[in-house]
Amino acid sequence: MRPLALAAILTALPALALAAGGEPSTPTQTSESCTGAQVFDAKTKTCVDARDSRLDDDTRLDGARELAAFGRADDALTVLATLDRPEAADALTVRGFATRKSGDFAGAMVLYEAALALDPGHVLARSYMGQGLAEAGRMDEARLQLAHLRAHGARGTWPEIALAAAIAGDTVGY
Repeated sequence: MRPLALAAILTALPALALAAGGEPSTPTQTSESCTGAQVFDAKTKTCVDARDSRLDDDTRLDGARELAAFGRADDALTVLATLDRPEAADALTVRGFATRKSGDFAGAMVLYEAALALDPGHVLARSYMGQGLAEAGRMDEARLQLAHLRAHGARGTWPEIALAAAIAGDTVGY
């Protein structure tokens, strides 16, 4: 990718990241103010324990994804243990991400595969899997995931951009 084109894409990412199902580009109260397995509840504007029944799985998943992205993978895994639907593709994907960030590459790959078995077009699972493969130096496999992303219509989304950057040796979003 040309340097100017990559720079333009990277500049646009903060506004697009979460809308595209990707990584938070900057920390929020969840990773900056909340402790342990707490996530920020926008309704109450406070940090609450992830087991709090007022939280839905989407809020827990967003909080866990942010915690893992900003160096708190163990807290993210604790949050993920409170999900109502831990077997859903989104939950398996974020668990895979947090597992990879905690240093367990093999465990993460198993979780990504499980998410993809449920939803072969799950672009975030493919992106995270590909990013992990790129980090491990398995570029042919990472490129295969990029091809799958593009085939599933993810061209121009955060998952596709982040994986392409990882293959190029850059990081995006975290």
